Amino acid sequence: MKTLIIAPHADDETLGLGGTLLKRSSKKGNKLYWLLITEPQSPDYSQKFINSRIKQIQKIKKIYNFEKTFNLNLRPGSLDKISKKKIVFEISKIIKLIKPDEIFTPHLGDVHSDHKIISSVISTCTKNFRFKSIKRIFAYETLSETNFNLIKKNVFFPNYYEDISKFMNKKIKALKIYKSEVKKFPFPRSIDAIKALAKVRGSEIGVNFAEAFEVLKIIKK
Repeated sequence: MKTLIIAPHADDETLGLGGTLLKRSSKKGNKLYWLLITEPQSPDYSQKFINSRIKQIQKIKKIYNFEKTFNLNLRPGSLDKISKKKIVFEISKIIKLIKPDEIFTPHLGDVHSDHKIISSVISTCTKNFRFKSIKRIFAYETLSETNFNLIKKNVFFPNYYEDISKFMNKKIKALKIYKSEVKKFPFPRSIDAIKALAKVRGSEIGVNFAEAFEVLKIIKK
């Protein structure tokens, strides 16, 4: 099975589905592909931060054993200034190349504009008559984004779960790579908060730790 993870920013993949990726990677025959939409750029970020993020991404690649990583190299927080047509074209090009069986994307209700935009173009990038390989599309939840949504019609509704009990410790190890993003509780991107959410999701299906997703499409033939 080929899995494509679309992450507006490096760390979204670990926050949203780190355990699921580790679980997929542990089974023979699965290939994981990582599409990063943005990367830190000067003058918004220091060269020291940019260099640090490059090293972090290299470490993350090894942890999840990605078959290949793609990066659109767009400026964080600026997707609303880029034509959606261009974003659709770039993502579609990668999907055509990979031919994934399943895709994980940010949730439409996320408060970050980059997340919203990527989520909003996924329907265009995954039309089944153009991208016949895609059988499953899921939205993942990202602490500090999904849980701060105030618009009720866009609330995250989990209806698909993955038991990640065996992979929770390794997910935390991956999260710690992003030193600048992880802070002490009650900050939402904290180790305690990540574990708490995984416990809550686990309690919803009777396991120790889980990740939850919203099913956007499933095709069975």
